Amino acid sequence: MPNKFKLLPESEFEIMTEIWANGGAATSGHLTESLKRGWKQTTVLSLLSRLCERGFLKCERQGRHNLYTAIVSEDEYLREESAGFLNRVCRGSVARLVASLYDGRAISDSDLDELEAFIREARE
Repeated sequence: MPNKFKLLPESEFEIMTEIWANGGAATSGHLTESLKRGWKQTTVLSLLSRLCERGFLKCERQGRHNLYTAIVSEDEYLREESAGFLNRVCRGSVARLVASLYDGRAISDSDLDELEAFIREARE
């Protein structure tokens, strides 16, 4: 299945993550204050504009401010990106992904236990 969305650059993903964490909507002022990078308002506005153009956000005027609302949910984006990553990097094999993470010491035995519990619950 082809990806619905293009991979977001790190900066745009950071904006979307903050909007999702804020209940799916935020003003540029809120984002400028809350983002850890310390971006200027003009940078935040440029990123918001790009996200609107790409169909991730919509912009509505509310009083003196613009409210940016997520059109794409976090779960929807992560599902698409995860599937794309799995297909692109691991040729669609979940076992290959987990093996490479385990061999590279990126996941622990307790992570595998958690994964095993998830699989058991998913099958029930």
